[in-house]
Amino acid sequence: MTNMKLKCRRSLKMLRGSAPGQSLVEVALTAPILILMFLGAAEFARIAFAAIEVSNAARAAVAYGAQNVSTAGDSSGIQTAATMDAGDMAASLTATSNASGVCSSGALCTGAGSSCLNTDCATPGDHIETILTVDTAATFDPLIHVPGIPSTFTLHGHAVQKCLQ
Repeated sequence: MTNMKLKCRRSLKMLRGSAPGQSLVEVALTAPILILMFLGAAEFARIAFAAIEVSNAARAAVAYGAQNVSTAGDSSGIQTAATMDAGDMAASLTATSNASGVCSSGALCTGAGSSCLNTDCATPGDHIETILTVDTAATFDPLIHVPGIPSTFTLHGHAVQKCLQ
């Protein structure tokens, strides 16, 4: 009976293999790849978060400018609103705004000699609706610099809203 147990153990040991350092070698080979994948995923998450901050800054700026027609022309206030909302990206953030008018019937009031007054609209009873567009841009510097990939990225945000009259 004991002879049978010994034979069974030997055959199981042969099936299992006897390479005690194999696991250590596998870990040593795969660990750098896994670490690089985790660092890449973390850097990608940082870029995505920064892009969201820049986009949200554009929305905050257009919300400030859309309060009325006078705030739509306040470019320093729009820049301040964008900067206050930008968080980590505030240092390199720029915001540009553009206010344009459109008649309530849909005709644009941008043309030669147009003053964007209600009298510029062709249809009687039309009024001018002011539309504010804010574009934001910020420079992002990643922690990991890979040769062949740009060392900085420019992230953009865009928001459009009608102004309250």
